[in-house]
Amino acid sequence: MTNRNFYSLKFKLPNGSEYPVESLKGKTILVVNTATKCGLTPQFEGLEKLHNTYKDKGLVVLGFPCNQFGSQEPETNETMEEVCAINHGVTFQLLEKIDVNGPKEHAVFTWLKAKTKHFLFGSKIKWNFTKFLIASDGNKVVRFAPITKLEKMESEIQKMLKK
Repeated sequence: MTNRNFYSLKFKLPNGSEYPVESLKGKTILVVNTATKCGLTPQFEGLEKLHNTYKDKGLVVLGFPCNQFGSQEPETNETMEEVCAINHGVTFQLLEKIDVNGPKEHAVFTWLKAKTKHFLFGSKIKWNFTKFLIASDGNKVVRFAPITKLEKMESEIQKMLKK
């Protein structure tokens, strides 16, 4: 699976329609597994700031809601976008609710974890708001822990946007 690039993967919008992955070619992508009822939920604000600061420079933020950690994403695909917009100011793209670990793990996270397998992270997503920064070639991936401050990631985002 790691020999494929990000653009070969498929995922869906909350309404069930396919996301146009081809539209991401040449963009730097920040993938985050999100949750609306998590202690880290305030990160939505920082993700939105990154989205607004860098979207015109080629950054795309993709939020993949997940309910696997303490049932902290109780929203449905039908209500999630509205709750995130009203409560957290989210305008970046949210996708359909998925699993990031286990037998129903989404292929996007299987690919991301395979690309970033490291003794610090292991092969599992440990919690909500794990972040993956994907270079514009769709191959290089940098993984950040859930507690990593978004400001700390900004220099890596800037480096990838310059390439």
